[in-house]
Amino acid sequence: MPQDDLHPRVICLQPGQLLARGVSRHLAGYGFACVEELVPARGLRVDVMALGPKGEIWIVECKSSRADFTSDSKWQGYLEWADRFFWAVDENFPTDLLPEGTGLIIADAYGGEIIRMPDETKLAAARRKVMVQKFAFHAARRLHVLRDPDMMPDWS
Repeated sequence: MPQDDLHPRVICLQPGQLLARGVSRHLAGYGFACVEELVPARGLRVDVMALGPKGEIWIVECKSSRADFTSDSKWQGYLEWADRFFWAVDENFPTDLLPEGTGLIIADAYGGEIIRMPDETKLAAARRKVMVQKFAFHAARRLHVLRDPDMMPDWS
């Protein structure tokens, strides 16, 4: 059944998605644009990729619980796709579990705060170009689906 402005779709966000929303709101205050669930390479899907005003690329992985963190075996594969890597967790998360050298954002559904800034590892120019193109494509396709939710394009 087609949706219209009078009958908007109701979206129920999971805990990690709520963290991603708060992180995106917080980073917007620094001039970053964010997209969620971006695939930098086959087999990887980052929770939040942020593109900064000077072209910097940050990846933020949102963890809603200890079990969510301990079951993530792919996070180290994300490091080569960003200038900085962060974890985003809520205020009750046991932050001593998080690896040293990574960034830390304490967040909720409405905002966040950078607690620990990780060291910067600059991407090579060719990799940066690829990531900016993926970011732009992903953001444009999300906007397209938002404006035309009944369209089911094949973007694979």
